[in-house]
Amino acid sequence: MNRRLVNLILIILIFALAVWVDLPNNPGIKIGSFEKKLEAVLGLDLRGGMQVILSVPPEIAVTQQNLQDAATILENRSNALGVSEVVFQTAGERIIVGEFPGATDAEEVINPIRQVGQLEFVDTGNTPLPPGTEILTDFGLAEPVTEPTEENGKIRYHTILTGKDLKSVGVVRGQLNEYEVAIEFNPDAGKIFEEWTTQNVGKYLTIVLDKKVISSPVIEQPIKDGQGVIRGGFTAESANSLAVQLRYGSLPIPLNIEQIRVIGPTLGQDSLEKSLIAGLIGFSIVMLFMAIYYRVPGLVADLALVFYALVTFAIFKIIPVTLTLPGIAGFLLSTGAALDANILIFERLKEELRNGRTIRQAIDLGWRRAWPSIRDSNIAALITSGILFWFGSAFGASFVKGFALTLALGVAVSLFTALFVTRTLLGLFLESIKEPEKRPELFGI
Repeated sequence: MNRRLVNLILIILIFALAVWVDLPNNPGIKIGSFEKKLEAVLGLDLRGGMQVILSVPPEIAVTQQNLQDAATILENRSNALGVSEVVFQTAGERIIVGEFPGATDAEEVINPIRQVGQLEFVDTGNTPLPPGTEILTDFGLAEPVTEPTEENGKIRYHTILTGKDLKSVGVVRGQLNEYEVAIEFNPDAGKIFEEWTTQNVGKYLTIVLDKKVISSPVIEQPIKDGQGVIRGGFTAESANSLAVQLRYGSLPIPLNIEQIRVIGPTLGQDSLEKSLIAGLIGFSIVMLFMAIYYRVPGLVADLALVFYALVTFAIFKIIPVTLTLPGIAGFLLSTGAALDANILIFERLKEELRNGRTIRQAIDLGWRRAWPSIRDSNIAALITSGILFWFGSAFGASFVKGFALTLALGVAVSLFTALFVTRTLLGLFLESIKEPEKRPELFGI
């Protein structure tokens, strides 16, 4: 009983947090410099916007790595350090598809594609600069600056080297198994870099792309032979993203704009409304069936299903997951997985009660004997979702990715709901009923 009460408190806390996240006018999270918006992100088919199709000229040799790097660079540029929702995906061997939800200006769409992509290594002395800061440099000027100078409210710094001086870039693991970005300059640039780092230990070397700071590491020791590492508390994703930016300050391959088309949200809104109405009708019918057929366990499953829906949508907002019509379909489909687990458990529970087991024995045996079927069906659903997600990533089918992602998240939450929430609530309900073994009608027997 004590364990169930602890579980109930945990369930209530998760439920309250999910309700708060799901509020339509949620203010988001702001702790110091950390800020996180909690908004539902709508995809291109629901929100409308623009889609651009890019292709590599036929006379240019291209690899999948080149194509993926180009898509990553374009997405990083367009998203202004990841605060937007623009997506670039490879499609086939020579195509990149870009999606700009909410965009209406064609010039705004193609500007990121036309950017020069100039990478610079800048001497900012004792001043670390946060990512996203716009600065001035002396690159391209007739006379370089020897000291930082202020111009039009900005500081102009000296550029030591540029992206064309890099020989190689890669992601490595440090002595403490942390992610680092390893760089190597060509021989001539390496000598310049060694001389500068020897004279500037303890100062900051700021890495700038298109006049915007992407990293500002400190020089810990002289970097000889043109080789060094950039440390900064990287994750695997952020380290690889920085490596791509360093590897290709400009796009690794030329791209032609084949098509830019406007996608209106009218059809998507109409389909969304109909989908939500259909989902609510189906949701209500299923909940009514569970309550009538399984009685007390069915009512508990209904409560767990509401918990599942609120928590899943909260996760969608926290990540955030871009919701498309196929993504919503994946979410609705995953509710079936939540009910499947409950139905398997309740049927086993009824069988054990018919065989003369006590309520406590029936619950324990029902969960234990239904678990293999629940486990296998959920694993199969997750494997299918993984295959669909890979397919969508490999061929630029973002709608397939949305379906796969929402389905996988829904299945994972449904498993937690069935095995933790339903079991806890059912146990508490039965503890409050006197001699439940003598009242089989409560279990639909």
